[in-house]
Amino acid sequence: MVDRRRRSVRTALVGEALRVALAGRGRTDPGAGLDIVDLGGGTGGFAVPLAVEGHRVTVVDPSPDALASLERRASDEGVSKLVRGVQGDATELPGLAGESSADAVLCHGVLEVVDDPVQALQAMASVLREGGVLSLLVAQRNAVVLARALAGHLAEARIALQDPDGRWGATDPMPRRFDEAGITAQLADAGFMVHTVHGVRTFADLVPSAFVDSEPGAADSLAELERAASQHPAFRALATQLHILATR
Repeated sequence: MVDRRRRSVRTALVGEALRVALAGRGRTDPGAGLDIVDLGGGTGGFAVPLAVEGHRVTVVDPSPDALASLERRASDEGVSKLVRGVQGDATELPGLAGESSADAVLCHGVLEVVDDPVQALQAMASVLREGGVLSLLVAQRNAVVLARALAGHLAEARIALQDPDGRWGATDPMPRRFDEAGITAQLADAGFMVHTVHGVRTFADLVPSAFVDSEPGAADSLAELERAASQHPAFRALATQLHILATR
């Protein structure tokens, strides 16, 4: 079970980068807030905090249980009027959210599992207004190659390195992983302009939990290290996830 501090380290960089991008997309009226679509946003880990900041967030997710948790979470935070949960998936996104309706789209940990990543990216592009922001978080191939090798599964590491989808075998639970060149090319084909790429969880998955939990200040130090390494090309290539900010 991943502890709260480790989850915070893993998500802090994404949240920080996203908020900077949204600030750049701000309306003329600073109090108006933005229209945001969170594809696969589940229980509202990003949606509810964004609503607390005054944005209107539509969460599109296939799980009714997750959407029920989202509703409770939004109610607890007093932002029910700003959060809307809609059951559906990437293929239905334009019809559910509306074309050219959003200032930003979040797609975190979803592109790995959709039936057709190219179609999903095109759907997200259609939902965004001109100049709208896409926050995309995807699993990276290099990290699983390293992880399988360090675990002693050398044959699986080699398979993941060579497999077109970055999978280490038939029992790999992840349908696909990406590398930076491949995902940025797919984004360009879908009409996006990539602005920043950050490595996420470069060290957080490698540092022992016992150390982070017990050593005073370790979680903060780990977060600072992650932040410093996030844009360093050599370390970004080893990160478990890539966080990409792009505009339409």
